[in-house]
Amino acid sequence: MSESPATRKPAALDWTQWLCPGPRRVFAAEEMARGGTQAWPSGIDRYVYGNTLVMLLIFGAELPEGWGLPVLLLSLGAAAAALGVARWLWRQPSRLRLNLASWLLTLVFVLGLLLYQGRGHPTPVLPLLVVTGALVTALSAWWFLTLYRVQQIEARLAELDEQARSLNLARRLATAQIQPHFLFNTLASLQHWVDTQDSRAGPTLRSFTRYLRATLPMFERDALSLADELAIVRSYLEVMQARLGERLHWELRAEPGLDALLLPPGALLTLVENAIAHGIEPSLRGGRIELQVRAEHGQVLIEVSDDGAGLVAAPCDGVGLANTRARLAQLHGEQARLEVLPQQPGCLSRITLARNP
Repeated sequence: MSESPATRKPAALDWTQWLCPGPRRVFAAEEMARGGTQAWPSGIDRYVYGNTLVMLLIFGAELPEGWGLPVLLLSLGAAAAALGVARWLWRQPSRLRLNLASWLLTLVFVLGLLLYQGRGHPTPVLPLLVVTGALVTALSAWWFLTLYRVQQIEARLAELDEQARSLNLARRLATAQIQPHFLFNTLASLQHWVDTQDSRAGPTLRSFTRYLRATLPMFERDALSLADELAIVRSYLEVMQARLGERLHWELRAEPGLDALLLPPGALLTLVENAIAHGIEPSLRGGRIELQVRAEHGQVLIEVSDDGAGLVAAPCDGVGLANTRARLAQLHGEQARLEVLPQQPGCLSRITLARNP
């Protein structure tokens, strides 16, 4: 648990910091799994061992004859032990661990000094200063490492929280973009068909109900399977087929074995909506929409093509396409790509994913 900035005491006024200095923040296991997965920087090992050897070269001439190899092995062993403690702090940085390691090292130093003096040996000043300097350096390095690691994990957790907030906002924006004009126009058509006892009212109402049941809760989920996405698109196209009549023809084709592929909710629906809004509806003759899903060279290609009015200018992202790109990146990272390409006639939208992302 961590204190809020409003209630946190300054470090100088917190008596516990004088006895047990270190960060107040304690990370739960799920927080470490989420934000503390950074690898140990191997450059620290090279830095510590390199400086240890440099110090031995500088002070090696002051050592008694025959002490060179034992001091070298002892110094490298001490450096390895200090690095082991540093990795331990890196895996779970906390004030408890920092102070436990610091007090144990200080205790070993004091006991070793007392044991050496208890045998009647005079304490050489230079080695004592070197060992004391190494002790202070190790304690300071552990302290700074723990503070840095805590700040690193806190920053990563804050970044992930911000990404989650952005993703939730994208979902809400996508919901707002997909639903209103389609819902109101469809309701208006249904009302007219019911009033005129048009035979299209019943089938269209059933398709519209399936569409609503699938789409209203879908933006609360992180991902939908390809099979669920295709079912939503099918219901949408059935409704649009009733509204546009012979001006709209469509076909869905998906290779077997791809039903479990995960997509951002509404990704295919956005592409099909764009094809109808910018390709089919502006064309007096209407047109045809084809949605095809296939595996090719270790990738999955999802293509929505139409032979309608086509792109009037260079393709650019509207709200729907920008949200779809962002949510694809959230779900699949750099393995996902969304392209909007002109074709003669019409337009092609293509999502490319790794077969096993």
